[in-house]
Amino acid sequence: MSKPRVPLLYTVEEAAELLTISRWKVFELIRLRELRSVKIGGLRRVPGAAIEEYIARLLGEAS
Repeated sequence: MSKPRVPLLYTVEEAAELLTISRWKVFELIRLRELRSVKIGGLRRVPGAAIEEYIARLLGEAS
C-alpha cells in the first residue's frame, strides 16, 4: 500500500487552512520572515517543510 502524496508546496490559502489562521496572517508571517516561502513567477508558495518548521518553533517557544 503506497503512502498518500503530500504536496511539497502549498498556496497561501492552503497554508492558512493547515495552520487554521487567516490568509492575511500567513502573508504577515511571510513578511516578518517567520514563515519561509518561495516565489514562482508571480505566485507565492509555502513549502510543507516551512510549515513544519514554523510549528516546531512555536512548540519550542511554548516549553
